[in-house]
Amino acid sequence: MDIRRATRPEAVEAAGHLFDAAPLPAATARFLADEGHHLLIAYVDETPAGMITGVETTHPDKGTEMFLYEFGVDERFRGQGIAGALVAALERLARERGCYGMWVATGEDNKAAQATYGGAGGIPEWDQMVYVWTFNQE
Repeated sequence: MDIRRATRPEAVEAAGHLFDAAPLPAATARFLADEGHHLLIAYVDETPAGMITGVETTHPDKGTEMFLYEFGVDERFRGQGIAGALVAALERLARERGCYGMWVATGEDNKAAQATYGGAGGIPEWDQMVYVWTFNQE
């Protein structure tokens, strides 16, 4: 397995099956153009097998932390340690970039993600809640 940072839209398009939906060209270009946005792709024999995205967020009184936005592993490659390797790679990148920490939110019923995050050293904060605002995108 080889983990590489995606810097070109073609790499994202080739790994499109790893996302919840097909990557949007304009959103892909905007994501890749931002120095604080990170997309790592795991390859097995040059086949995109998994991906993880991270976004640096900075606050005036806290500094910069990494938000683990999303990860996905192709069903054919699950159970081979790819998810844990991707989380570890994003953590290394966050440390290299001077982030003071990394965080992620996941569903209470997503036991696979919880196992991945816990296995990679993440500590759950059970007293947290997530609030969302969804805007109509017509």
